Amino acid sequence: MQFMVEYQITSENRDEVQALFKETGGMPPEGATMTGRWHMAAGSRGYILCESDDAVAIGKWFQDWTHLMTFQAHLVYGDEEVAQVIG
Repeated sequence: MQFMVEYQITSENRDEVQALFKETGGMPPEGATMTGRWHMAAGSRGYILCESDDAVAIGKWFQDWTHLMTFQAHLVYGDEEVAQVIG
């Protein structure tokens, strides 16, 4: 399954998030794959495209950051899957 995730960093946590990102790279745990990550120029929001068949792996990844940021994850389909749905 693919998930499009929007994240938002609060201004009071900006420096801590940046330091943690520099230290860890913000990579997902085993069981999840990050396909891409895009950051808005203003720096407080961005998007992550990730894949996993394990919702727990996605949850563990975000759990490491939820004290500093908010996340909204949406299950998304590519053209091939949508074509199967609409026939």
